[in-house]
Amino acid sequence: MDLIMDNKIKIKSNNLNVFYGQKQALFDINLEINQNEVTALIGPSGCGKSTFIRCINRMNDVIDICRMEGQIQIDDKNIYDPGVDVVQLREKVGMVFQKPNPFPKSIYENVSYGPKIHGIGESKDDLDQIVENSLKRAALWNEVKDRLEEPGTSLSGGQQQRLCIARAISVNPEIILMDEPCSALDPIATAKIEELIDELKKTFTIVIVTHSMAQAVRVSQKTGFFHMGKVIEVGTTEQIFKNPTNNMTQDYITGRFG
Repeated sequence: MDLIMDNKIKIKSNNLNVFYGQKQALFDINLEINQNEVTALIGPSGCGKSTFIRCINRMNDVIDICRMEGQIQIDDKNIYDPGVDVVQLREKVGMVFQKPNPFPKSIYENVSYGPKIHGIGESKDDLDQIVENSLKRAALWNEVKDRLEEPGTSLSGGQQQRLCIARAISVNPEIILMDEPCSALDPIATAKIEELIDELKKTFTIVIVTHSMAQAVRVSQKTGFFHMGKVIEVGTTEQIFKNPTNNMTQDYITGRFG
């Protein structure tokens, strides 16, 4: 595991509390996520991992009963400050979901849609280049370059997920959030996505929620263990899996619960 110890902190949460109506989902989350690393969030279902990453691109804003206290900073700026433009924030923070969700459009349009909306690709040539580069970076270009006008939904599950990654990186974000990106995929497709994550971290800061501890070990440099809305322990992936300091972490990774 190539861990860079002097890495810059890209994302930081300070005393983050999240409520859905009366129910509190996250309790005092203090977490630092380094730039150009993969940080894995592990823990049982319903422990707050997805809620946490949805705070990073303010997707919880669209849920009426959701409110939060505390701060999330990206590059030392609080993204919940009143002056923050949420559209610009979401351009900077891409998201890949559990189930591949290509738009009901062509492969080409799936990737060019974001750049068009954000005014990144001025001409058709610009867009062609962005689409090609994004598909290459998502390790999909060779498989689809002769069928760009076919619907994105015509691809296999693993290809659809790589298309969604291409779509996420087409607007040049700085951060990619991945919410169990492989849980609907077979082992071969999963291996391709994991290889891709390893490549993408050179350019992006990646936060991945995963149910698979083996996956966390394979792809991440840092791991945070969540349980019942709290961060129980966070550290280098090697330390968390080989030498956790908290008994609960030990019990979870050895399969005693979860």
